[in-house]
Amino acid sequence: MTGIHREIYGHGRPLVMLHGWAMHSGIWRQFARQLAQQRQIICLDLPGHGRSAELESFDLPTIANALLDAIPVNRFSVLGWSLGATVALEMAARFPDRVQSLSLLAGNPKFVKSFGWPGVRSEVLDGFAGQLGEDARLTLQRFLSLQVQGLAESRQLLQQLRFAVHECDAPAINALQGGLRILKYSDLRKALAGLRCPITVVQGDKDTLIPLQTAQSIKKLNPRVDLHVLANAGHVPFLSHSHQLCEIIAAAV
Repeated sequence: MTGIHREIYGHGRPLVMLHGWAMHSGIWRQFARQLAQQRQIICLDLPGHGRSAELESFDLPTIANALLDAIPVNRFSVLGWSLGATVALEMAARFPDRVQSLSLLAGNPKFVKSFGWPGVRSEVLDGFAGQLGEDARLTLQRFLSLQVQGLAESRQLLQQLRFAVHECDAPAINALQGGLRILKYSDLRKALAGLRCPITVVQGDKDTLIPLQTAQSIKKLNPRVDLHVLANAGHVPFLSHSHQLCEIIAAAV
């Protein structure tokens, strides 16, 4: 018994989907079902999120091991969104015998900005971490708003996000804080550069959390990356550009 909640749809080549920080699999269930017309989709709730049990330690190696135990097939592709992209990259680097291909959606091997690397300011994550202790619900609402900021259909998308998120209780505080630490301190650039499996990277050109410059920086790390930049897309292209994104992911190895 792994304690990891999973939802499985469709048949064909297996694709594991990992959601982002403070979310759960319900956030992209409709998109998963679209993909399931061509592939077997295995959606997992990260530990302490959605319907998955907490872990004593919310760190990348422990999370990767827990998720692998919950995947019912030996060989699979993995799609990670946001924090899920960081976890997916960790899995691909540590378990190349099991991960056939990797897709990163609105993700980044190094989330925080540093010299020569585009990213968010660390103060943004520090602000979320500090606010969690004061008002977790308000902090999560602010995070949802950031994901659709600047988009023409932001009000409609925000409503969709809120509706999906509230299907489950809020994630455990330890998991939320642990996720922010992973985003702040993880640097998987060397791991990404060394991957030999097929890699697909999809970003939106209006994503306020993953700067557009990250796309080319990732391409420089590993020239074999199949890069897609979606016009007028923010941090949740599976809601705003589901058809276009579905074609990209379905065509990936």
